[in-house]
Formats: sequence, structure tokens, C-alpha cells
Amino acid sequence: MWVFKTLAESDLGLVRDGNEDSALVSPRLVAVADGMGGHAAGEVASTIAIQTLVELKPILDDPKVDVQSREDLFLNIAFEIVHQLEDRVDANPALSGMGTTLTALYLNEKEVELLHVGDSRCYRFRDGKLTQLSYDHTVMQELLDQGRLTAEEIIDHPQRSLLTQVLIAKANLDPVLVSYPTEIGDRFLVCSDGLSSVLSELEMVSILKKSENENVVTDLIAATKAKGAPDNITILWVEVISAATDASDLVLLGAARE
Repeated sequence: MWVFKTLAESDLGLVRDGNEDSALVSPRLVAVADGMGGHAAGEVASTIAIQTLVELKPILDDPKVDVQSREDLFLNIAFEIVHQLEDRVDANPALSGMGTTLTALYLNEKEVELLHVGDSRCYRFRDGKLTQLSYDHTVMQELLDQGRLTAEEIIDHPQRSLLTQVLIAKANLDPVLVSYPTEIGDRFLVCSDGLSSVLSELEMVSILKKSENENVVTDLIAATKAKGAPDNITILWVEVISAATDASDLVLLGAARE
């Protein structure tokens, strides 16, 4: 069977006092959630997103569930996370306004399915080329698409982090699930914007090509810290491999591990 082999780390960075990122690693499902909201609410939101995925995972992995049903379940998890956030805010109004991104990758037969909301990213690294598979749900990306800003102007723009879609109570979501054919040896970089907002794709590719595979995550974090690391940094380096079993443990990182 085909499974994910993943190296992962979630780091505070050099400025933040707490980690609002959460992540999940398992043989067929990986995810990064970057929380926001302040006063510890961000870490609550990202944890809710990851824990909701954990609860769904046994159904996704059930061999009796057909491919189409898995896709429907995976897509609709975004709405379930919103409901969970609403319930938590109703119970504790002080958490009002908390939200989280979610970038999740599921290995469904010989395809990877990408569920994405926000600006955490998923890249595929194949034949030495890094390709961004996710689409940033940000105001800056919309302005870039419209030709009103250039990529260079976005780098230091004061509104570069404003999101157009995020998992938040009462959210008006339009989640999209995209499937990509995959093959043994494909590698994916799933990360919070603590990495992608600091290192350029050119810098990331340079590290991916130079680093020994087992050192990729630590080398990316070191390079981010060398440039100030103003935010939490969560990185999953995921390789599609053939294995006799998918019995590896599920691992939680960041706020979801606390």
C-alpha cells in the first residue's frame, strides 16, 4: 500500500510567546492549522480543527468506505470545524473572533486530496521543482490576480496577512477539495505562513536540493530563524512511499499536542 512518510516540526519562532499552530501527522492524513484570535484563542481554534480531523480519520481510513464517500467526508470536515468553533464560542464568548487556517492532505488510493482554507500552504516537490498546490485566500492574492499589485509589492505590504477565507464561527465558507495524481517518491511541503512569508520559493528550493532528506525540516527552520522568524513555524515534509502496513502512530504537534 501507499502511505506518507513524514518529517515534522512546530517551532515558536523568535518573536511569539506561544504556539498557535497545530498539526497532525499520520500514514494517510497530514494537516497544518494556523490559529488566530489572540488571548490564547488562536491555539484553541487550531486545536479544534486538528482534533476534528482526528475524529474523522477512522472513517476516512475504513476500507469499506468508497472513494467518493471519502471525498465528501473530507470536504465537509471544514463545515464541521466551523460548527465546533461556534459551539466553543457559545460556551465561552471570550473566544469570539478566534479562527484558524487549515491545509490538509489525504492519500486516497493513488491520489492526494488537498483541502485548503486560508494561507497555510501545500507544495509538491517533484524532479527538483517546487509547485504550489494551494491557493492563498488573502486580499493580497486577489489584488495580485487582478494585476493591481506585483509580487514584489506584496512582500512588505501592511495588509499582506488579511484573509478572505478562514475557519471561524459563522463563516460563509466555500471550501474546495482538489485531487492530484501522485506517484511513489513524490514529496510535499505543508507549512504555516511562518515559513512561506519569510523564505522565498527560490530559497526553499535551494534548501530542499541541498539538504539531506532527514535534515530538510530543521534546515528550513534554521533559515527562517536566520531571517527573524516573526511567527510560529510549522513544517511537514511528506513523502509518498510503498509500505507493507500503515500502522504508524498518529502524531500531533504544536498547540494540539498540549
